[in-house]
Amino acid sequence: MSTGKPPSRRGALTPTLIVVALVVVGFIFFANVWTDVLWYRQLGFIEVFITENLARIGIFAAGFAIMFLAVFYAIRIAYQSRPVYAPDSEIRDNLNRYQAQLEPVRRVVMVGLPVLFGLFAGSAASSQWQKVLLFFNQEPFGKTDPEFNLDISFYLMTLPFLGFVTGFLISVVVIAGIAGILTHYLYGSIRLMERGVFTSRAAQIHIAVTGAAFLVLLGINFWLDRYSAVQSNSGRWAGALYTDVNAVIPTKSILAVAAALVAILFIVAAVIGRWRLPVIGTAMLVITSILAGGVYPWVIQQFQVRPSEETLEKEFIQRNIDNTRAAYGLDAIQVDRYDATNTASTGALAPDAQTTANIRLLDPNLISDAFSQLEQYRPYYRFPESLNVDRYEVDGQIQDTVIAVRELNPTNVQTNQQGWLNQHVVYTHGYGVVAAKGNKFTVDGKPEFLQSGIPSTGVLGDDSSYEPRIYFGEYSPDYSIVGAPDGAPAREQDRPSGEGETQYTFEGNGGPNVGTFFNRVLYSIKFQSSDLLLSDGVNPESQILYERNPRERVEKVAPYLTVDGNAYPAVVDGRVKWIVDGYTTSQYYPYSQQEQLSDATADSQTTSGRAVALPNSTVNYIRNSVKATVDAYDGSVTLYAWDDQDPLLKSWQKVFPTSLKPFSEMSGDVMSHVRYPEDLFKVQRQLLGEYHVTDPSSFYQTKDAWSVPNDPTVDSTNDVKQPPFYMSLQMPDQDKPAFQLTSSFIPQIVNGNARNVLYGFLAADSDAGNQAGVKAESYGKLRLLQIPPEIQVPGPGQAQNKFNSDPTVSQALNLLRQGASDVLNGNLLTLPVGGGILYVQPVYLKSTGETSYPTLQRVLVAFGDKVGFAPTLDEALKQLFGGDSGAAAGDSGNNGKTPTDPAAPAAPGGADAKAELRAALDEANAAIQAGQAALAAGDFAAYGEAQKRISAALQRALDAENKIPVAIPEATPAPASTATTEATPSPSPSS
Repeated sequence: MSTGKPPSRRGALTPTLIVVALVVVGFIFFANVWTDVLWYRQLGFIEVFITENLARIGIFAAGFAIMFLAVFYAIRIAYQSRPVYAPDSEIRDNLNRYQAQLEPVRRVVMVGLPVLFGLFAGSAASSQWQKVLLFFNQEPFGKTDPEFNLDISFYLMTLPFLGFVTGFLISVVVIAGIAGILTHYLYGSIRLMERGVFTSRAAQIHIAVTGAAFLVLLGINFWLDRYSAVQSNSGRWAGALYTDVNAVIPTKSILAVAAALVAILFIVAAVIGRWRLPVIGTAMLVITSILAGGVYPWVIQQFQVRPSEETLEKEFIQRNIDNTRAAYGLDAIQVDRYDATNTASTGALAPDAQTTANIRLLDPNLISDAFSQLEQYRPYYRFPESLNVDRYEVDGQIQDTVIAVRELNPTNVQTNQQGWLNQHVVYTHGYGVVAAKGNKFTVDGKPEFLQSGIPSTGVLGDDSSYEPRIYFGEYSPDYSIVGAPDGAPAREQDRPSGEGETQYTFEGNGGPNVGTFFNRVLYSIKFQSSDLLLSDGVNPESQILYERNPRERVEKVAPYLTVDGNAYPAVVDGRVKWIVDGYTTSQYYPYSQQEQLSDATADSQTTSGRAVALPNSTVNYIRNSVKATVDAYDGSVTLYAWDDQDPLLKSWQKVFPTSLKPFSEMSGDVMSHVRYPEDLFKVQRQLLGEYHVTDPSSFYQTKDAWSVPNDPTVDSTNDVKQPPFYMSLQMPDQDKPAFQLTSSFIPQIVNGNARNVLYGFLAADSDAGNQAGVKAESYGKLRLLQIPPEIQVPGPGQAQNKFNSDPTVSQALNLLRQGASDVLNGNLLTLPVGGGILYVQPVYLKSTGETSYPTLQRVLVAFGDKVGFAPTLDEALKQLFGGDSGAAAGDSGNNGKTPTDPAAPAAPGGADAKAELRAALDEANAAIQAGQAALAAGDFAAYGEAQKRISAALQRALDAENKIPVAIPEATPAPASTATTEATPSPSPSS
């Protein structure tokens, strides 16, 4: 009878823990997958989730299977063909030792190693799912490349797929070959001996087959490289140039044939057992690839092309110009000569009266604080740092509008109220739209609101005509729990009212149901929150709202799109909807110049963080193919096929047939707020700096290259480009103003230096009309005004310098800066009006208090060498154009008015007002000196009192200046070094 101890149960514990761990990991994985299914299904885009993931799974499985089988059979065949006896005892002993150590785990290794490589291969292959789907669903472009006369779709959809497959198979052959050779060596089929390398017959066949397969794939790769030459960016210009066409492409053909011949020699060697021919063939292939693939093209380039580069490359430069312009949508641009004048003639703006009346004075990048202080109402609301410019019909007229939504800012709730319930159940949404006229302001410099207040009221509607609640926005919480059964008490903080805070219950269909216990468990895992599982804030009717940023929402339902960095809100069809632009892009368009999206779209907006920067991806083809709307209340996404002629979009429509709607289903309200996208425009203007030149000789010499000017309003050591501006503008060939996106050009900036004179002005028509399902023919038309180089029109930098150096302007601004206020220069707008170029810059004053906000106090204008500076744009234009500009600005109603007494008449001749102004300025100067003395003495009480005296004196000075009748100053003479040549005014647009 045994008296030993019972067997240990430790052996069963380890497998149990492993199983439990696998179950937990598997359930977490399932939770993330199934919550995605619920999200896509609720949003109506389950097709996208299923198609993408089935494609990924299928490609992964294929990649895994190919790599697994290749490596597995390479190892297995090598093992099964191992010799029974080894010829050398010393080596045999070493190998026997390795074999003995490997034998206990041999079966695991022979399966595990192929599985490991298969997993890596499958993962890498699945990431290429878009190339695979495009290949099998490709649409022809109906246009061929100039070298091989193949349809452009071959380069964008076929060649990338073939390159992926070839590269993948080469990796498979190399890895499987190495695994087989190592196995042969380990089991003695390959030996390193004093008299050479011993290889068994089986090993020889294995090596020969591997080598032949590699060479066949290498030959295919050489052949495909011929076509890839037209996509090359290694030369000065994109595409196949003279050396490529006459040396590289022919040698690639020779190398492809040579590789195939050497592959045949390897097969022959496997049959007859003689290796001299394949070895010689391989050596010759290497030498040929070096000579024909490297040396020969170098010789052609150095000794034939370089001495006559302009002549020999002319044809290929023309190909590059034509295809780059086509790929970026620049081929239909309208170019007009603009003989701009520098003479500000009386009445010159009469033909541009409508444009003048719409000149925007509110800078959307500076006015956010004013919106916050005047319209935020509660600390748990916020406005974005940069607002948006749109247009609305007001009293039968199109009004440029600065617009924003009052979004939720739950992080600004008091610290003791920032619990899970408040963050995710109580504070769930923002409230209302706030909009102000772009061309007007109140007498005291505040925005003149079109839509404001809580409850929301104004010309855009009220709470009864549009849904003001903002559940989906750019600053929404990561997730919120909303909804409740009928009759249940409301728990969501809605909006302030005269009787306190009102409560609300979400009534839409905005997210997956989280009322069941199973779904609560899944989302508790997804968001790592036990409160979500246990809180009484979750009820049977609860929905969970997440993925709430409009851009990210569109990116998720349309993963094939690059999304514009700026989503903007609009009140349409009784809802607040975010409008988002999506692009189809490619880097494979033949003969098209590549651009980095992040570099091409960078400007002072992206560097300051006010706008979202695009990813650092390379493109040489781009189309604004999709317009998307995201409902701010329920998050519903609608994708419209905007450019329905784009072959890339057509291909994706075959992949996802139910995801996109034709733009013919777009409502008139949405159509009226569509605008030309900023990031596409930035990319186009970047290319246009060089590609406005269509003559290959001029293009080669780069003597007429342009640059986008740096933003003169940014005080930065790093040069940053000026952003484009939206405005209503009538171009010289138009009969009425249209909403446009604009930018200007100066001579090319080299090493940070450039002549800051204006060479070009670009405008993109953003008016798509207001008819449902009908896109205006003029929408998207690019108009480029070219100013002859002999006409020295000041650029934005020169205009800003004139503002800063003008004695009258600098004295007034410097005085304002001496007090407890900051002077902020607004955006510098460029307008081709009056037969020349008009610059307009609003000037804001902001005190240094925490609750202060900028108020518009002055407007700077420049035309040629003349500068105007007045409390209103209308007065400044009168100064500029000899007392009569010929048109009334939007703020003409503010002329002569002051905040203290708008009805007070000006003193006769302005003598009393001038005396008041001098006295106020003298008092301000005395207070400044007293404040500096007090500060030096450390008397902070006296210093504070002096600051109050400065502010009061400056306000009296502003009031007095407003009473002085408008004087028409003579033109400020330009320094000799920047003198400009006046040209004959161009005919007015109406003449």
